[in-house]
Amino acid sequence: QVQLTESGGGLVQAGGSLRLSCAASERTFSSYNMGWFRQAPGKEREFVGVIRWSGDSYYADSVKGRFTISRDNAKNTVYLQMNSLKPEDTAVYYCAADPRTGRGYAYWGQGTQVTVSS
Repeated sequence: QVQLTESGGGLVQAGGSLRLSCAASERTFSSYNMGWFRQAPGKEREFVGVIRWSGDSYYADSVKGRFTISRDNAKNTVYLQMNSLKPEDTAVYYCAADPRTGRGYAYWGQGTQVTVSS
């Protein structure tokens, strides 16, 4: 069982930045695709971005150019750098691991709250 632990959430003013971290318990982390998702109150969970095992990354249009995902395989950690934050970015952010076994995102973190004030 892979455990994912997010950290780094908090309250920030619009235009500010935050960096979220997601630490994985699994040594084979480097072979996983790692995704970030978010869920705002009253809304469905939505895809934010993913960094594949190869290092390629892809983003939702709503965050493209503002958010950057990176990974440090030596630390079993993936990061979500969020710049130029907007109030509509307010949500609980989750990281998820896709072990590339055909099951999709099989493991999820507990989430971390990000609140952007206007």
